[in-house]
Amino acid sequence: MAFKPIRSPRGAIIQGRNGRVQLIWNNGCAPGLNKVISLKQEKIDSEVLRLCAPMVPKRTGALERSGTLGTVIGSGEVQYIAPYARAQYYNTSQTRSYDPRRGGMWFERMKVAHRAQIERLINSK
Repeated sequence: MAFKPIRSPRGAIIQGRNGRVQLIWNNGCAPGLNKVISLKQEKIDSEVLRLCAPMVPKRTGALERSGTLGTVIGSGEVQYIAPYARAQYYNTSQTRSYDPRRGGMWFERMKVAHRAQIERLINSK
């Protein structure tokens, strides 16, 4: 039985005789697709920083600002670069008396609290 290739403006799916399937992208598809993915990643990185901000321990605000300074928006990697960021993140399980939302593991807690919002952002066009 011969398999007819499935073709679209973005490329084609072709099945060989051995049953293996191959996806072939059109050359013009990659730049547009990369641009869309890059813009979406920038939005996600910015939103993660914004949603984490109220959960980061705060005395002077330097730890929170270190996230903004240490993150290259669009890279997909949010980094808090203050020298004490790791200790504040991992060694502080209790919240702060001045604000019960602030404390360690702020990224993990932010993901739980804002999961639906982040998923909507990821799935939006």
